[in-house]
Amino acid sequence: MHLAELNVGRLLAPTDDPRVAEFMDALDLVNGLGKRMPGFVWMMEGSGEPGTGNTENPIGDDPQFVANLTVWESVETLENFVWNTVHKKFYDRRKEWFEVLGKMHFVMWWVEEGHRPTLDEALDRLDHLRAHGNSDRAFGWDGIAEAHHWKTKACA
Repeated sequence: MHLAELNVGRLLAPTDDPRVAEFMDALDLVNGLGKRMPGFVWMMEGSGEPGTGNTENPIGDDPQFVANLTVWESVETLENFVWNTVHKKFYDRRKEWFEVLGKMHFVMWWVEEGHRPTLDEALDRLDHLRAHGNSDRAFGWDGIAEAHHWKTKACA
């Protein structure tokens, strides 16, 4: 089995606004690094235009809601990318570019090798986590025993 993850955020401004320019300018760097990491399997893509990342896959009618959907070989390989690379610097600064969401916006779940989840499937998993908490169907960092780095490296 592989590990799928969805991370949802709402940008403070449209993608072409100077207030989020530094984030948008770093997408290709951070996503490119992720794709080269040991254990990376797949990432939901947008148009492929430089500097757009996955921001062309909005959620609902609000183009400022953006999603990152990836698949990894294991929780350890995802953790390594999230907490031990340049990604962590951008994670630490997320309040500069994203609204603080009042509800859970990150979910993980196991998928069969070769499966590429859709955004609708991922959003369904997120809804399940919000409604039922950690389960075999959907879980957060605190719902998977193999995850360790989030305990010391995540922001409050």
